[in-house]
Amino acid sequence: MGLYLFTFIWLALLVPLSAMAAPYAAMVMDARSGKVLHARNADTRLHPASLTKMMTLYIAFEAVQNGEISMDTLVKVSAHAASEPPSKLGLRAGQKIKLRYLVRAAAVKSANDAATAIGEAIEGSEAAFARRMNRTAKALGMTRTSFRNAHGLTESGHLSTARDMTILGRHVIYDYPMYYNLWSRKTADAGIKTVSHTNRRLLSSYRGADGIKTGYTRAAGFNLVASAERGRERVIATVFGGRSTASRNAKVAELLDLGFKRAPTRVAFRSPRKPPYRGSAKGRTVIAEAPTASKPVAKPGQRAKSVRVASAAVTRSLRPQARPVPDTAPLVASVQDDIEKVLKEVQTVAAVAPSANGAAPTASVKPVIRPARVVAAAPRDVPTPSRKAEVVTRLSTSGGRHWGINVGRYPSRFTAEKVLLKTALAETATLDGSLRKVVKGKRGFDANFMGLTRDTAELACKRLQARQVTCFMIGPS
Repeated sequence: MGLYLFTFIWLALLVPLSAMAAPYAAMVMDARSGKVLHARNADTRLHPASLTKMMTLYIAFEAVQNGEISMDTLVKVSAHAASEPPSKLGLRAGQKIKLRYLVRAAAVKSANDAATAIGEAIEGSEAAFARRMNRTAKALGMTRTSFRNAHGLTESGHLSTARDMTILGRHVIYDYPMYYNLWSRKTADAGIKTVSHTNRRLLSSYRGADGIKTGYTRAAGFNLVASAERGRERVIATVFGGRSTASRNAKVAELLDLGFKRAPTRVAFRSPRKPPYRGSAKGRTVIAEAPTASKPVAKPGQRAKSVRVASAAVTRSLRPQARPVPDTAPLVASVQDDIEKVLKEVQTVAAVAPSANGAAPTASVKPVIRPARVVAAAPRDVPTPSRKAEVVTRLSTSGGRHWGINVGRYPSRFTAEKVLLKTALAETATLDGSLRKVVKGKRGFDANFMGLTRDTAELACKRLQARQVTCFMIGPS
């Protein structure tokens, strides 16, 4: 008997912790449609670890958008938050720090003290915040998840599933796209220090990877919810119970490859249904409903009052429908297209468009003459009558226009500029006056419209997504 006991203790000391893996579960989803492409033990309730912080930050974004708190609010750190075990930012009890720095620390470094401070700032206590997390999870369709804290450290009853975390990851991408860039930052300024991303290895090594969240505890193993975009395809892969960081990343890469192989190139985009806002400003219930003139929306930075307030979300556009275009396919211009052809095409459509009573117009519709001081943007390699004039895009001069939208990433600047031009001509109602901007990155050229208000950017994305055009909002942060 003594020999058996000695052998057991000897093996326990020699076997590495990573080999004593937690139960394995996985799911792969086409983010555009929500279709499940692969699942294994996807409904088994397991420890989510720091995947929990996706929900913590989802609620933080919700609270900011609905005026409960602002990114510049100074949060006073409690002794409870400061005492959380690592990973942590290193907050001190009584210290005041802006919410935006706490958000960056929780998203990038997975700081437990920052996550707790966020929950306490929004709901007054971590227990109250956990109740809100559970209400939100239920509204999102996470049927087998129960939260007990804001950070994800192991606690009795704090459980989730691969399916539920994949659902949450999809909502993180599409419900608050203006903040999604946080999840891909390899480093971030967290106020008191610069922090590094816990998943920078996968972000650097897997083409198209841009988030989302890692998690590790001894009970959970190595967890990860990852998303990657290639062309017009976006895939989410979730793994619970990895044996090590390296093996987990390898498995996630394998699952993402499987997802891109199984996902169709073109698919009808179905945005996940954003749950109704049922926040709680430290005990005072706030329920969002359709905007009315007598119920103004709370502005960022203002505390929501204990009355029904209006939501900034637009569920139905009362604007006229977009002008018809000959091609009903998604707005993607090939490299062989030419700027003059696009202009002629759109102007021809405008000239032959039927009048309101259905009769053909008696005269051609002539485009409005552009002011002499503004020259239309064109790719550098497209010849123009004169290259002496500085080529600029239309600038916005009105105040508060710090938002933008992204309409895709393309292999060349030429293609991105043509897509911007064609999109601007087809969606003049919301994009008129915006700045067309192509941003070069490691993975291609992002086509952006900048200089919009938040409401205009949101409406533009909704109208473009209704035509199956990929669109993400770009926030001022």
